[in-house]
Amino acid sequence: MSVTIKPREKFNHHTRDLRPTILNMPKIDLHRHLEGSLRLTTLAEIAHEHGVDLPSMSPEELRPLVQVVADDTPNFHNFLAKFKLLRRFYSSREAVERIAYEAVADAAHDNIKYLELRFNPVALALNQGFNFEDVADWVIEATEEAQRDHEIQVRLIVQIGRHEPQYARQLAEIAVDRQDNGIVGLDLAGDEINFPVTKFVDVFQWARKKGLHVTIHAAEAGPAVNIKEAIDKLGAERIGHGIRAREDIAIMDLLNRKQIPLEICPTSNLQTGMIPKLAQHPIYAFYQLGIPVTVNTDDPSISNTTLTDEFLMASGGAGVPFKDLCKMIIYAAQAAFLPETEKSALVEWFQVKLKKYVSEPH
Repeated sequence: MSVTIKPREKFNHHTRDLRPTILNMPKIDLHRHLEGSLRLTTLAEIAHEHGVDLPSMSPEELRPLVQVVADDTPNFHNFLAKFKLLRRFYSSREAVERIAYEAVADAAHDNIKYLELRFNPVALALNQGFNFEDVADWVIEATEEAQRDHEIQVRLIVQIGRHEPQYARQLAEIAVDRQDNGIVGLDLAGDEINFPVTKFVDVFQWARKKGLHVTIHAAEAGPAVNIKEAIDKLGAERIGHGIRAREDIAIMDLLNRKQIPLEICPTSNLQTGMIPKLAQHPIYAFYQLGIPVTVNTDDPSISNTTLTDEFLMASGGAGVPFKDLCKMIIYAAQAAFLPETEKSALVEWFQVKLKKYVSEPH
């Protein structure tokens, strides 16, 4: 089975008409990986400048190595494999800072006004022998500069890989120590099929006590019960993906009762093979059940997508009415990892800005 990366051309006329509106409206992305946000042109330039050993220096020939393409079979492990080559591109401080800056600039260009960008210091540092603390500081400096240059607010989340528990405590300490510099949370991501949360419980509970927020990738590829485990054992306040909750009524009820937001990434869910086709995506069913769902990009460059594309996917493919897309943006504002006063201001700002879009016919 193959999947077309950007099926938006196949959407109906009504959806195509929505593109300018969705592009221009202010949006929030809560689930975007820095390591999946690299421009192909930047990859080629970094490879050329720093002598990264690659099969090709051409952006178009690099594409199938680092991006899901039309003839790729949708598969969770195939999707994760794209990240392995990317680790070779973080070849200098300048490269890391450039990639972080451009990730924020690209989000701002898509009219994202609030972004939570997650990054894995191990992925950015290990191949080159960089210090994890240094890499975190480079990302902080670059995102601060990008915020000054573009009309966007950014907060950072430190991501821990499930297959690298040996680094968990060190990464949590890096995040805790930099809460005054824009790091607001911890994330656990990666292969949830082969790597359970057992080795991470103490670290996440400690980080919560130190003031960090927690979001966990759960029930993306693994079973629905992983969501309950993420909430009960790791203190998850939000769930990354969570689409397999649709298989368990009790888990859907838990999400609704506790009002745990889901960070939904439609294109990614197709490319990992977790959803066979967009019309079967549970995003709108979750919404109708009262679960606070949000729309996000996951990995813009790997998936060749933008948040505007994701909203169009949700609307034209998964059947979410436009007014409910606007409500999902409000859900995202309410789920932001910000102090209550800042969060209230963010919610109010978006409510005011989105009012004109809700009132206009679509």
